[in-house]
Amino acid sequence: MILAICALISLAVGITVEGWPKGAYDGLGIVLSILLVVFVTATSDYKQSLQFRDLDKEKKKITVQVTRDGLRQKISIFDLLPGDIVHLAIGDQVPADGLFISGFSVLINESSLTGESEPVNVNAASPFLLSGTKVQDGSCKMLVTTVGMRTQWGKLMATLSEGGDDETPLQVKLNGVATIIGKIGLFFAVVTFAVLVQGLFTHKLQEGTHWIWSGDDAMEMLEFFAVAVTIVVVAVPEGLPLAVTLSLAFAMKKMMNDKALVRHLAACETMGSSTSICSDKTGTLTSNHMTVVKICICEEIKEVSSSNKSNNFRSAVAESAVKILIQSIFNNTGGEVVNNKDNEIEILGTPTETALLEFGLLLGGDFQAERQASKIVKVEPFNSAKKRMGVVIEFPEGGFRVHCKGASEIILAACDKVIDLNGDVVPLDEPTTNYLKNIIEQFASEALRTLCLAYMDMGTDFSVDGPLPLKGYTCIGIVGIKDPVRPGVKESVAICKSAGITVRMVTGDNINTAKAIAKEIGILTDNGIAIEGPEFREKSEEELVELIPKIQVMARSSPMDKHTLVKHLRTTFGEVVAVTGDGTNDAPALHEADIGLAMGIAGTEVAKESADVIILDDNFSTIVTVAKWGRSVYINIQKFVQFQLTVNVVALIVNFSSACLTGNAPLTAVQLLWVNMIMDTLGALALATEPPNDDLMKRSPVGRKGNFVSNVMWRNILGQSVYQFVIIWYLQTRGKAAFRLDGPDSELILNTLIFNSFVFCQVFNEISSREMEKINVLRGILKNHVFVAVLSCTIIFQIIIVEFLGTFASTCPLTLQQWFVSLAFGFLGMPIAAALKLIPVGSN
Repeated sequence: MILAICALISLAVGITVEGWPKGAYDGLGIVLSILLVVFVTATSDYKQSLQFRDLDKEKKKITVQVTRDGLRQKISIFDLLPGDIVHLAIGDQVPADGLFISGFSVLINESSLTGESEPVNVNAASPFLLSGTKVQDGSCKMLVTTVGMRTQWGKLMATLSEGGDDETPLQVKLNGVATIIGKIGLFFAVVTFAVLVQGLFTHKLQEGTHWIWSGDDAMEMLEFFAVAVTIVVVAVPEGLPLAVTLSLAFAMKKMMNDKALVRHLAACETMGSSTSICSDKTGTLTSNHMTVVKICICEEIKEVSSSNKSNNFRSAVAESAVKILIQSIFNNTGGEVVNNKDNEIEILGTPTETALLEFGLLLGGDFQAERQASKIVKVEPFNSAKKRMGVVIEFPEGGFRVHCKGASEIILAACDKVIDLNGDVVPLDEPTTNYLKNIIEQFASEALRTLCLAYMDMGTDFSVDGPLPLKGYTCIGIVGIKDPVRPGVKESVAICKSAGITVRMVTGDNINTAKAIAKEIGILTDNGIAIEGPEFREKSEEELVELIPKIQVMARSSPMDKHTLVKHLRTTFGEVVAVTGDGTNDAPALHEADIGLAMGIAGTEVAKESADVIILDDNFSTIVTVAKWGRSVYINIQKFVQFQLTVNVVALIVNFSSACLTGNAPLTAVQLLWVNMIMDTLGALALATEPPNDDLMKRSPVGRKGNFVSNVMWRNILGQSVYQFVIIWYLQTRGKAAFRLDGPDSELILNTLIFNSFVFCQVFNEISSREMEKINVLRGILKNHVFVAVLSCTIIFQIIIVEFLGTFASTCPLTLQQWFVSLAFGFLGMPIAAALKLIPVGSN
């Protein structure tokens, strides 16, 4: 806005004083810069909206089968009404809240809403179906009771409209910097105008013509005003919004290659200031894929991993034991191994069943062959009261065998025999029983879900109508199942800690599992607290203030617990909070946070819509990359601000002091425009596109309260400004004598020399600004093609302006010696910048 007003005044004054078109250059240049900033921002936002428009189109195509007015029909999920009867089958998403009417073995996966990975049984006794959840097994009819914003999903969405549009930490700081610079410029402009007018008035007073004012006097006053406006134009940092936009757009493009899709430009830099990350467990820190990781078989514990070849495992275990284990896994299961339409093996079933079947395939078992080798004659499905399931198989040659699996303590208590090291069946004595009980406890302490597998040969006298036996089984083994930690997560958490970022785990899982995984990846330390959601909810405001800084794990948490935690961290503790999540239940917290990170693969659409950044590979390690890019953006903008402030300070002081002492400015409006506009734009392009390095993650985060213009920057700005001012002041006062300039063009040649030296000071200062604290500023410079191109263009344009555009820029061609001196003055700024970096300053 200030720029637009300046442009209008500049156009009016310029055309009045210098006529058209010469007088319009300054004002039109400012208008051009405003248009450039608006164009870059608008283009970037438009590209983002295009990426998400296709997503929205696809999302609205969802149709469901309903019975309405006695007719079965297909309608859009947006046309559902209470009273409709929806037909749901396996794989469908529940489109509204409703009640179960009728159906078979319906299992609902509520993880997107509650964070729980275990599916929920829905039947006449427990009839509630919630929108946003998925049908994992079975089929049913549902009576729609609530739709839209009144559903559980809708209530979550409602919290997303509360707040969340605050300015980013960097925007707040840059607004502060721009305001201060603008005020300083305005002060200098007013003082300059006052000094010049006072000089004119004093002159007229001495002549005794202070009551007689002519048109020439009015024109002189307008010229003074033009000088004052030029000083304001120099002071206002027009390049700042452009630098920010360019840096963010560059980072956004590069982050896409690093598997992070940035939805909001400002999110790039916000992540760089983050001091706290609240992460979901399932699917973010862990892989959301239950896997058998340990097994105790033949009285020995074996580690299981997908990289282990099955023959390694089989060679270490008696063949008879492996055979009976594979038979048990493939026959005694509620899941299935099928070939899908792409002829790839697909495992269907609950997470636990899937883990066991996957383990069976890893051992080299063949599901179909195993099923065909015997006939299943009786199935006793899993029962939460008995905590076991069993099947009876009949062999072709005759004879029955019972396979049983379930809660380890219950199945072990039903066993009186065990398979030993040699694969032989031996009686289960007390020491072996105690040993197996200890293994169950050991597995549980490692957050493993344990299952015991057992079998019993029945001979030929089994009646299908009779119940399965409760005692007399032979223990095959105990398996430990867990949702394993994603590769690279432990290292990423360690990098976050070294970077001063606190990582907290917020999960719906039970506290023992959460604590075990948090310890494994380094989130939970000896000083930290693990708390459950219900306990957290009961705390008073005073207790929360004391408790929250120590919380490292929150288990059994509801969506609103996560929301409360994030809100307190942001408001009470002033932290910059990043939140990761994949479920609909994470949406309120994603929205409340300074930066929301949604998972691209496992993430629900609601989570993605609420997030600022979408992690395309669902990996916590990518979040560290996002933080690194964020810090790079912040540092790059600091480098640019340091470079720009030096240009502004020198131009301001030179024009102010010269105006006060001589009554005119050595740098004309057009020259200042070249220095101020094009150098700013090109400087932004050069410094804002520096790629990140690993050192960025070894420094503390800036946070919300850190000073944007640091002491290091002030040292570099003031030192460089003093040097440049001394050079220009020397040329202004001693230049004519030093270069033996006389004749009618001496003033023009001197002003051209001052302008040329000033520009080359900025060219070399731009190189020095690549590093704010390190002396070696040339490292990797040739790899940054944008930087090299910008410097080359600046020098080429400067030669063209000085040698060929004299009438336009008020310059004249220089001799080779004068060019060399200009270059030398500029180059001398580099060793001075290096010497300045040796002066120690405080960190703030």
